[in-house]
Amino acid sequence: MSIPSPRGEREKLITSLTPQLRRHLKIRAFEHGMDIQDAAEHAIKAWYSAANLPEANTEGAKTWGTFLPVGEPDTFKATCTDRGITYVQGLAQALTLWLDNHPSPTTPLTKQPVVRVITANQKGGVGKTFISSGIAQALAEAGRRVLLVDYDPQGHLTAELGFEDLMYEDDVETLMMHMDGTARGDIHDLLVALDHARFGERLHLLPASDDAFLRDVALSKVSFSEAALERALEPLEADYDVILIDGPPSLGLNMDTALYYVRRREGELADRSGVITPVWANKASHRAFRLLKSQMDDLCRKGRITIDYLGLVINAYDSRRGKLVKENRDQWELSSSPVVLAVIGDLKEGREAADGEIPLLEYAPDSEHAQAMRDLAKELAV
Repeated sequence: MSIPSPRGEREKLITSLTPQLRRHLKIRAFEHGMDIQDAAEHAIKAWYSAANLPEANTEGAKTWGTFLPVGEPDTFKATCTDRGITYVQGLAQALTLWLDNHPSPTTPLTKQPVVRVITANQKGGVGKTFISSGIAQALAEAGRRVLLVDYDPQGHLTAELGFEDLMYEDDVETLMMHMDGTARGDIHDLLVALDHARFGERLHLLPASDDAFLRDVALSKVSFSEAALERALEPLEADYDVILIDGPPSLGLNMDTALYYVRRREGELADRSGVITPVWANKASHRAFRLLKSQMDDLCRKGRITIDYLGLVINAYDSRRGKLVKENRDQWELSSSPVVLAVIGDLKEGREAADGEIPLLEYAPDSEHAQAMRDLAKELAV
């Protein structure tokens, strides 16, 4: 089956790729002003004429797909067969060769908008706040300027970072007021900084507020409500490399405004901004994912926009919970779009850090949880 594309009809090649090679390809493609699919297409075409390539490491490869011109998936598979190698090995050779021939430029070749990511799933308890906070901390630790937006009316992120009192202050403006146009002050005044030396004053929080519970009702009265969050956050964008939104546990206008904000903007490369969805290895998460995906597709169709799915994170995984848990994990990992970015175990450090109102990377910097967040931060390629 082919799909229409601005680059002509395309067919999907589904094979497998190691997470490390996928990350390297994404980063290098962005540095050269290319979408990851364009880089993969160029890599495969160059691989056809290459000879005597060394065997590439494919250990830990996971399902991955890319769209190629019509007929190219069959040509690639036939070439692999002729060379006596698996499709996974052929793709790994092609991408490794491309990376070797395309070193990092001294500066990115294409100026891009600020990276905007929402951690989204209307199902509660799957780890949206844990993932949002952890990725933001890892990015700031690595030298990026990061804004965390607590877009969940329950304010778990704000509370877990030690700023719960800010949610109930009287006579102060709120994000909602900047979204509906009633604010008179500067939105910068709402921000607070995490003052841990590890983050180098690069990690800021836009706290939740108690009026956020009324956001769906308030947005219904706002003209072009889908763009309300973008209008509110626009004055902040020049100050940050990444704006990361901890999404609401619901569908509706509140979610639409956040999804619209992370859409692919004109001139922005594919898979740079977009959606990360934490899930559990159970059937309820599969159902919740389908509902969220349906809302995204509906917004894209009606708004004539594109929202990129950056990937899934299987959170709180414990194989000891039985056969069905393992089967549900396997079902997630068979997905080529969106891909599974990480599987994070059901470990104690995340809960302890939240209960103590201490950032995870400050509480347990050498833990498996902390390293998982650093790996996820690399997926954003900034």
